[in-house]
This record gives sequence, structure tokens and C-alpha cells, in this order.
Amino acid sequence: MNVYAESSSPSASTSSSDASPRAATRRTVLRGLGAVTAAGTAAVCLPAAAAHAAPRATAGATPDAAGTHALTLVHLGRDGAPTTAYRTLLTALSGPDAGSGREVKDSPGTVTLQVPAGRYMLDSTFSTRPVGEEDWGNDWLVRPRLDVDRDTTLVLDARVARPVDVRPPFADAVFEQAGLFAEVTYEGVTGFANLMARSPDLRVAHLGPDTERGAVRTWADSYWKRPAGVCALGYLFRGERAPTGLVRRPAAGDLATLVVRAGVPASGAGTGAGLVDFTPSPGPSPAVPLAVPFGSTGTFHFTAERGTWDLVYSVPSETEGPSNSHFVLGRSYAPGSTTVHTFDTPVHGPALDPSPGARPVAQRTGDTLDLTVPLLADGDGHVPSSPPFTASTVTLHRNGALLATRRGETPGHASFTLPAGRASYRLTASATRPRGSVTATWTFTSAATATATELPLSAVRFGPDLALDGTAPAHAPTRVAVTVQGAARRVGVRSLTVSVSTDGGTTWTPAPLAAGRIELTTPAPGRTVSLRAELTDRDGNTLTQTHRDAYVTRAATATR
Repeated sequence: MNVYAESSSPSASTSSSDASPRAATRRTVLRGLGAVTAAGTAAVCLPAAAAHAAPRATAGATPDAAGTHALTLVHLGRDGAPTTAYRTLLTALSGPDAGSGREVKDSPGTVTLQVPAGRYMLDSTFSTRPVGEEDWGNDWLVRPRLDVDRDTTLVLDARVARPVDVRPPFADAVFEQAGLFAEVTYEGVTGFANLMARSPDLRVAHLGPDTERGAVRTWADSYWKRPAGVCALGYLFRGERAPTGLVRRPAAGDLATLVVRAGVPASGAGTGAGLVDFTPSPGPSPAVPLAVPFGSTGTFHFTAERGTWDLVYSVPSETEGPSNSHFVLGRSYAPGSTTVHTFDTPVHGPALDPSPGARPVAQRTGDTLDLTVPLLADGDGHVPSSPPFTASTVTLHRNGALLATRRGETPGHASFTLPAGRASYRLTASATRPRGSVTATWTFTSAATATATELPLSAVRFGPDLALDGTAPAHAPTRVAVTVQGAARRVGVRSLTVSVSTDGGTTWTPAPLAAGRIELTTPAPGRTVSLRAELTDRDGNTLTQTHRDAYVTRAATATR
């Protein structure tokens, strides 16, 4: 029998030195990882195949079948005495149980398990609540490599753990929660374990031998609340060992800054708040959602080296429908940088993602035309998941004759079956919002295609300088930025004219375009500004885009 008294070098205070962030972006945004228990740790999140029931503790057991061995676990707390305040997880990485796990908790301090021979990942969490202290302490021991080939006894001693001391450089920051995570991969099987805590009294240690090169991926995330803000400090490592302690004290200049500006929703309601989730893309992480009242701002300070980050801004529905969410996923940030995102402010209209490789919003495959134009993206170009609208229509004409009409679907979304022959098409998408309306009409030629082929649609974005309630000062000269997206940006613009209306679109006045901007004088308080663009690209495809009552004027200066 092998007997191991698990220990770790006291001098180790950081994760493996050859750590490197994983480049892959995970597109799932997590708002949390289970509820925090009374002990201050969250439920362990396992792959579905690993959620096996814990075995009963047995004493003096012997192998009950060929290839099965007795694994005895001795749990010692911070005081060196046997303890029952633990949770131990054994995840099989090879052998007949590969991909599954066993959890032991609420059992005697010494337990014996019968396990098949093979490679395992073991982690053990210890909790203690000293007299007179409110917060629980959490000690986490991680053994990424446990090779079981004979009867073995492991002494899991919480005293070998070393502190995790990760904190922001702001005196007004208050600790909220933290998460430690470990993934171990062996012969194509990945084991996963985590610890989540509400207490900053957190310690961790690696146990046992090193794994194969680069087989261990670990990360630590610590979240702190500030007035009108959140600090998200995350560190990602890859190597052969789990961390033994982790100390990080970033300076303010080491952190990236994200400012979220919450506009007033289309309903015009001045109360309420948008909910912001901001978490790392790689790997799961605890989240600290930030409520940002409409018309105000919230700020995140975070570690850029954690990898890419995902932002979700949500506004609860005023009906029983789903929340209206905006997603900004997989973005990289530089230390010391400041990024601003403004949500739900005008001018709402079509937005075509200019990123290389972005999914086409209009394409023809054979005789089918599929349209998914985000017709009501906000002023920053954020695409809403459930845009508020009161009416929606898409019509398609072929060689001047009406081919089909779709009503009531998501604005800018429709599907049509077309005749195979080449023809001239006019496609019109319109939507009426609680305040104002948007209409876009495109013309192009098309014929049946052998493969999915993008259609040459363009869009024009208008960028007036507005307050967070979506208003501009009355009787004021102002400039409006004008940008082109889509096909016309790729092939070039043959002509582009812009017109302005201050009477709800009854009359229109040309507005000369210079250096990517137009100039206008806003009307009296409470009146609206409407905008229209007429564009022809160098291939002869056209766009007429109209925003009626695009934004409103105000008498007094609003909060910016």
C-alpha cells in the first residue's frame, strides 16, 4: 500500500510560470455557478457525465474485484485535527469510469473508496468558522494527477494551503465573491473542479506530482463592488501544476476600464435600470451583475490578461415577454484602456457588422432569400435581442411587381421563395417603434445560386450627440456623423445624399455632407428630427433609408 501525506512547498505563492491564456472564445455568458451554500462555497459544477452520487464511507475495505483498489482519504483541517467539514471530489480521467466523478462530503474524516485502477483528478475543499468570526475560511487542495494502481492512503492536510490574495487598488472596493477553477486533461478526457467563496479568506495548494506538459489549466476570478461599479480581477494559467497560493495587487494603470451608459428605453420610462453582466469568455466564472439606472453610468475595472470578455446588457420587458438584451462578446482590451458602450439611445436603425467574417444578414441560397437585418440597432450599433416595436413589415417586389409581404415578425427578418431567373428586386423593411419609425428600401439584381451568396445590402448610420435620455438641445447648431456599412463600404459609394426634416417627415431639406458629417439646427423643445439617406454603390445597388422622429429636442440640458 502507498501512503501519501500530501504537502506543498511553502515558498510557492503563484501559479505555474509558463502559464498562457487560452485564445478560444466561449460564447456562453454565465451569470453565476450555483447558489452559495451556508458554508460559503457554491455547488461544484461538473460535466453532465460526472454527476455521480457519493459512495458510502467504509473502513478497512479491500479490493472487491480485479483491477479495483482501496483509496483511503484522511482529511485534516487547519488545526491539524481530523475534520468532517470537507467536500472531496474524485474525477476519473482514465479507466472504466473515465469522465465520471464521485463526491464525498458530510462523512467521517477518514473514508475508504473502492475505485478502478486508472488516472484521477482529486480536489478537496475544507471549511472552518472560527469562534467570533463571521466569514467562513476556505482551503482548496487540488491534485491534478493521482495514479491508482494499488491500495493507497492520502492524507489531505488543509495546513499546506497558501493564501489567495487578489485585490484591486481602490480603497472603496468591497469584496463580493471569488472563484477558483481547475481543468485537467489526460488522453482526451477533461476533469473539472471549482471552488466559489463569499469570503476573502481563501487558500489553495497543489498536491502530488506534475502532470504532462500543459495539461492543467487554472484560473482565479475575484469580484469586488464599488459605488456604481465592479472590479473584476481574473488570472488564467496553463502548466503542469495547480496553484499554491496566488498574490496579485494590480495598480490602477494595470487595469482596463469599461464604462456602460444606460439610455432610457423606447417606452420613455424614466425609472428602472439596465442589468450588466460582464465576465471573462474563457471558462466559467462567478458574475457580479451591475444594475445601472436609466440615464446614468456604471464602470468596470478589470484585468485585460484574463483573456477576452463578454458583456450582456439587459432591460426587463414591460410585458411578460423576454428581456431585451444586447451582446458584446469575445472582446479584447488593453491594460490602461477605457472603452465606452452606450445602450438604448438613438438613432435606432439598420446596422451591418463590419467585422471580417461576420455572418451575412441577407443571402440567397438556390431560390430562397433569407433576411436577418437588425433594423432597430441602437445608436452605438448594439443589436437588441427583443427590440420594442408596434408594427413590422417586409415586402419584396420582383421586376416592379409585388412578390410577397411579411408582417409582424422581428423587424428586418423574413424569408422568401424566388423564381430562379435573374431579375431586379426591391426589398423594403419597416418598423414602427414606441417613438418614431424606420424604413429601409434596397434595390439589387439576383438569380438562383448554387451556394449561399450574400446580397449587396448597405446601411447608413447616423450619430448625433445626444443625452442619455435620447434628446438634443433645442434651437442649437449640431453635427451628425454619417457612416456607411455593408456592400457600399466594400465596393465604394457612387452617390450619397442626406436630408433632414423637423416636421415629422412632411417636408425634407437637403443637408450637405462634408468630412463624414452633416450640420443642422435643431427645432423647438419637444419637436423631433427626422433623417433620410439615399445611396447608390458603385455596382448600381441602391438604398433609401428613412428615420422618422429619430430623436427629440429638449429645453434644458439633460444628464450626459
